[in-house]
Amino acid sequence: KILQINYKLNEPRAEYERQNLPYGQPIANLPGLRWKVWIIDEARSEAGGIYLFDGDATMQAFLDGPIIAEMKGDPTLSIKAFDVIEELTIITRGPLK
Repeated sequence: KILQINYKLNEPRAEYERQNLPYGQPIANLPGLRWKVWIIDEARSEAGGIYLFDGDATMQAFLDGPIIAEMKGDPTLSIKAFDVIEELTIITRGPLK
């Protein structure tokens, strides 16, 4: 499962990175998370992440957990889940592991 999370950036990039540094290792330790890519678009004041989970259950556990609970007060929060088309992703060298 791919999870895409976006929200409005309300501070300079350096401050955003500083504030989110403590979340890096807890996110890396999530059961079933293969990887996360942190994303930012300073010109549009947006930030977020792209996550690859082993499946629905591990993704849902993250969505029901404390990190997302903290974020749910943000009215700009956008959370979208997608299935991965493995055959095509392998052809284009998408990291599935």
